[in-house]
Amino acid sequence: MTRKFLFLLGSARHDGNSETLARKAAEQLPPDVEQRWLHLADHPLPDFEDLRHDGSRPRARPRPAGDNEALLLDATLDATDIVLVSPLYWYSLSATTKRYLDYWDAWLEVPEIDFKNTLKDRALWGVTVLAHREEEVADPLISTLNHVAAFFPLRFGGVLLGNGSRPGNVLDDTEALARAKTFFAREPPLARYPYDKG
Repeated sequence: MTRKFLFLLGSARHDGNSETLARKAAEQLPPDVEQRWLHLADHPLPDFEDLRHDGSRPRARPRPAGDNEALLLDATLDATDIVLVSPLYWYSLSATTKRYLDYWDAWLEVPEIDFKNTLKDRALWGVTVLAHREEEVADPLISTLNHVAAFFPLRFGGVLLGNGSRPGNVLDDTEALARAKTFFAREPPLARYPYDKG
């Protein structure tokens, strides 16, 4: 099966540090690996509404069609590897990235796509650049992605971390650039919740 990497860019600006680091990592992928890059700000989603327990509506949702939600859903279903590229905003994911993940909850309610079983065993990765020198401040973002992956479960490749604030700063982070060269080279394990001892 051909691997298909979907890079979802969650920065508030184009060509930011997180995107730059992700592109450096993607340069190392074999030529037969398909790559698709989508900037979430170019395909905005409305604020997510949780209608699961609204008695006036059926629990099952229709499959979205003809809008940004449909585009992002189809891209997600088509990918073998989903890479969330988000700068560290207030110690977690950017708003556009989090909103995209919120829609995963809605897609679980679309019977015809069987979202959970369809995504099972695929891979989730993260790329983020932070202004702090202490990488521990990214732990909430990393935990979020790990827990999302564990729910399905997806394989979790971890998060490629870099340092930078102004655009282009990450190119000065030689350690991050070195990590980028091998980031996608390994087969990630199935994600597990930290409390799961089984």
